[in-house]
Amino acid sequence: MKRRALLGGAATLVASPAAAQKYPMGTKQRPVQFRGTGGAVLDGTLLLPLLSELQRVPGIVLVGGSGPTDRDGNNELVPLRIDLLKQIAELLAKNGIASLRYDKRGVGASAKQAPAGLEAQERFYAWDNYVGDVMAAHAELLRHDEVKPYATALLGHSEGGLLVLAAAAAMGKRTPYAVVLAGTPGKPLIDIMSAQISRTGPQFSDVAGRIMTAILDTGHVPADTPAELQLIFPPYAGPFFRGILTFDPAQAVADIDAACLLLHGGADAQVVPMDDIQPLIDALARRTKAGEAIVFPAVSHNLKPVTGPTDPGFAGPLAPAVADKLAGWLRSVLGA
Repeated sequence: MKRRALLGGAATLVASPAAAQKYPMGTKQRPVQFRGTGGAVLDGTLLLPLLSELQRVPGIVLVGGSGPTDRDGNNELVPLRIDLLKQIAELLAKNGIASLRYDKRGVGASAKQAPAGLEAQERFYAWDNYVGDVMAAHAELLRHDEVKPYATALLGHSEGGLLVLAAAAAMGKRTPYAVVLAGTPGKPLIDIMSAQISRTGPQFSDVAGRIMTAILDTGHVPADTPAELQLIFPPYAGPFFRGILTFDPAQAVADIDAACLLLHGGADAQVVPMDDIQPLIDALARRTKAGEAIVFPAVSHNLKPVTGPTDPGFAGPLAPAVADKLAGWLRSVLGA
């Protein structure tokens, strides 16, 4: 689904050292293939710490952001290698936590079954199918004997965080023990996208608003969508947007029975702190289940260090403070 990446208690400002390698024994990688919603075949990677050869370890599903973002966190519309999900997987494996990351339907090795024809594509790329794929990925994680079935988590980056929240809500009593939201908006996407388009292409604000209203009314992208907006609103994405545009992430956080960690870059130019994420922080404060929100100074939407206001923060390693917090929090809540 080749859309342009738009998304890709109290908040605390932190600056901590990089995560130490608790388990420096190495890792092992296993290709996986599993069936998502409607039988779609999805390809992924299971990365395990070598400790898993001696005992079961916690496990986590990693879900990428918007557009054609692959299992490693790279987007073909971005010329630089981001490798966000790959870096997170490697970090966690070195800290005794297994991870499963996968190419979303229609992306990378999972593109083989993408259908032809507008109606078939609308069905294939529907929002509920993506949510079901997250649930299927978690079921695949549990299928591997090295993973503790009672110590699992979901991590979603940007739009992937919305999918993770929707999947956790749908799983009910089978919800994983923990959820991590990285660069995830706290408002419905219709508000986030309207603000993003106003910032980056204000001349398209009115027409984008009409497109989103039409999608909510009809479930289809209007046939007269301008070419300049078709990367954001491709013809087949109506059912997807109809599901995601009004999804309320803050309400989902309030409702799910899982420990929750919110990680956000203070220099995020796509999901802007604090305005775009404050509803998530407020929702965490209303819960009785463990929750924590951290905003990292000089860190991008992709959780990379930035050198200045013109640096998008795509390339390079994870910000050390982010790596330290993510690994330490998951080790604590999952018992690694």
